[in-house]
Amino acid sequence: MSEPFKNLFNDTVIRKMAGHFQHHWTEFDAQSFTEAACYQLETLELKERSAQITKAMASYLPKDFIQAGNILLASLATESDSNDSYAEESGITGWAIMPMADYVGQYGIDYHEFSMTLLNAMTRRFTSEFGIRFFLLAAPEKTLKTLDSWITDQNKHVRRLISEGTRPRLPWAMQLPDFIKDPTPVIRLLEKLRDDPEEYVRRSVANNLNDIAKDHPDLVADLAIDWMKGANTPRQRLLRHACRTLLKQGHTTALKAFGYGTPELKSHQLTIATPNVSLNQSLVFSFSLSSDLNKDQTLMIDYVIHHQKKNGTTSPKVFKWKKVTLPAGKDLSITKKHLFKPITTRAYYSGQHSVEIMINGVSMAKENFSLRLS
Repeated sequence: MSEPFKNLFNDTVIRKMAGHFQHHWTEFDAQSFTEAACYQLETLELKERSAQITKAMASYLPKDFIQAGNILLASLATESDSNDSYAEESGITGWAIMPMADYVGQYGIDYHEFSMTLLNAMTRRFTSEFGIRFFLLAAPEKTLKTLDSWITDQNKHVRRLISEGTRPRLPWAMQLPDFIKDPTPVIRLLEKLRDDPEEYVRRSVANNLNDIAKDHPDLVADLAIDWMKGANTPRQRLLRHACRTLLKQGHTTALKAFGYGTPELKSHQLTIATPNVSLNQSLVFSFSLSSDLNKDQTLMIDYVIHHQKKNGTTSPKVFKWKKVTLPAGKDLSITKKHLFKPITTRAYYSGQHSVEIMINGVSMAKENFSLRLS
């Protein structure tokens, strides 16, 4: 069994951090820091452990932020792509950066330029995507200007921070309400990163756009159409990942951006082979269709299971099925097995369910079936 993720912060990591701090400030009380940072550590989850380390840093580092920041800066490892929790010889790196970046965010607001220097240095050893958000909330224009100046930085981690740190709904992090309301300033940065040479950065751009699409679907769909003009393969891949939620939802403009128009079919039929399904058994269904065009059609075929709820209504869940090219005037028949297995994220209820076929975001057919739990 793999080690729990929260154990990335453990007493060994904390003692190593204390040792590096003490090495660069002899007055540092390493023992008291370690005791405070490790207090009931086994009862805490990952973010709680990080927050406790940050609190201990605030208690035992100098109250003068400039002095404390210089100790943190000196304690960093040499630059590398290491994901270790700490570096034995050269200094702190990897996940141990997380509480340090939060310390900068919480105590360095009044020292903007110096804090930006610290976060830039820290992100090169891991990421400062959580720490930078304190500044985007407190001084958005000034922070965006700094991020814009990092667009051409040679370090991919610095460039990724620009897109990852500005994600309006970054998981585990504080939301950015102003950018949720108006993502225009963020999109200006993303446009400059859309053709970054590193997939690591482009993937972050895509995830940021996917965040934005949750609140502004039409904006991101229109942007996809615009960015697809003359797009190379990496940018096309970025946009497809950015629009993954919109494509799954059948957003018409997003589908159009990737060449999925309204399907033109001469005939189509959905057939359910197992109208009565029990838990741990599969719903088996097939779908046949016939082209009504004298040219090929690109089709994204999905299916929706409308699950019965406790109150008798149904809840839809979209599942990806097939992407096909339907030749001119040709027929196609496909079959799918959907297993109803117990999962922690859904409660099943006996009763009438239905399966619906969607092609390029258009509902084509829908049939009922019965699910039994015993």
